[in-house]
Amino acid sequence: MQAKQTVFNYRPKVTFRQRFLGRLIREKPLGLIGAFIILAFILIAIFADLITPYRYDQTNLLHRLQPSSREHWLGTDQLGRDILTRVIYGARVSLYVAMGAVFLGTVVATLIGVTSAYFGGKYDIVMQRFVDAWMAFPGLLLLLTIMSLTGPGLNNTLIVLGVSFGIRSSRVVRGMALSVKENAYIEAAQAFGCKDMRIIWRHLLPNVAATIIIIATIGLGNLILIEASLSFLGMGVPPPHPTWGGMLSMQGLTYMYQAPWMAIWPGVALSLTVFGFNMFGDALRDLLDPRLRGSGR
Repeated sequence: MQAKQTVFNYRPKVTFRQRFLGRLIREKPLGLIGAFIILAFILIAIFADLITPYRYDQTNLLHRLQPSSREHWLGTDQLGRDILTRVIYGARVSLYVAMGAVFLGTVVATLIGVTSAYFGGKYDIVMQRFVDAWMAFPGLLLLLTIMSLTGPGLNNTLIVLGVSFGIRSSRVVRGMALSVKENAYIEAAQAFGCKDMRIIWRHLLPNVAATIIIIATIGLGNLILIEASLSFLGMGVPPPHPTWGGMLSMQGLTYMYQAPWMAIWPGVALSLTVFGFNMFGDALRDLLDPRLRGSGR
């Protein structure tokens, strides 16, 4: 009598990264496109020295205001500088300021939001009234006022944008931390005598991390746009550092009809970057937030 053979259906374990990438490809094609755009601009910014044959401040008055050619693919500006080179180096400046400001702002938002939600009481009241006072002023007007006091500069712009972004984002982090604080495991940890910093670090922060990641990703596009606005108004990163907002300011406006490529290409780069961060941030929000995941397989 032939023995029955037992068939085992082996299913390899699927990691969170594999599930995340699979859902991103299947359900969020725009988010995937945004991720490729972000990755492309990051690589361009990192390897700018190897990609461009010119320096961003290299001038040649004999080739000023030239359209696209074999030597200058995107044309030249009023000083004969290569537009493609300045757009590439502008990506380095914009991403450096935006990512540095997001990192600083994330730390500020987490400190204010999580501690305010956990400790509550007078500390929460004081911190939230300070946040209300900060948010009562128009954002760009407040930034222009602070930049006029600190002076334009690369690091000054990064710090001012980061602090402002962190204070405004702390309200969202606080709301999420308040909902997590009401869970039973927080009360159980307090009943067992765990210290406050241990509860915040081991139980509160991991459950707020998804919200913080989403805020940071979406905030990158907004901060790039704000940095371009400050540079456009002359209060951002000063020359000779090329910035997309600076290229769109007086130079681009002055020669708009004579050399429209001076304003077109920085605007295209700015629009693509902001589009990429916004699409990828929206996809992260839908994939990481349990309330927006849906019920399908």
